[in-house]
Amino acid sequence: MVIARSIFLSLVIAVSLAACQTATPYQPRTTAGGFTEIRLESNRFKVSFAGNSVTKRETVEGYLLYRAAELALAQGFDSFTIVERRTDRSARTYTTPDPLYGLYGYGSWRPHWRYYGRGYGWRGWDAYSGYPFWDQGLDTQTVEKFEATAEIILTHGPKVAADPKAFDARSVIETLGPKIQRPVVGK
Repeated sequence: MVIARSIFLSLVIAVSLAACQTATPYQPRTTAGGFTEIRLESNRFKVSFAGNSVTKRETVEGYLLYRAAELALAQGFDSFTIVERRTDRSARTYTTPDPLYGLYGYGSWRPHWRYYGRGYGWRGWDAYSGYPFWDQGLDTQTVEKFEATAEIILTHGPKVAADPKAFDARSVIETLGPKIQRPVVGK
């Protein structure tokens, strides 16, 4: 009984901590994600932004553009053109046993339902059969992470209006700036 309570308490703490996880803030890359850049030539860079499992794809791609704009202005340029861009998705599916499944018996009583399956007729289900609603105490979860990468060329003067891959750095900063989530100081 004491072991069961400690397992339950550990699970409650783990779930509480997982619920507190927030999206990757706009920051230099750490183990939790962030941006990096590599200078390829005097005006050519490879920029990337990686998010954690709660960072949306749109956020990752927006932070990449914001970093490219910041980089252009910091290097004394006015605009940038994306030469190559991609967003990678990594997904992992975890299946873990439910720690409470089978921990306590139902005694002489157990839940049981009957239902009509189209093409199958009447069927029954109970907590011990595991079919078709119960998953034998397994919890399945898929976790996604995104990383956006772009190779950019920095340019002087206004962007080329006809080029959909060209961006005005100041305009990007002005447009995306209010949406940027910076790290909380003191955490």
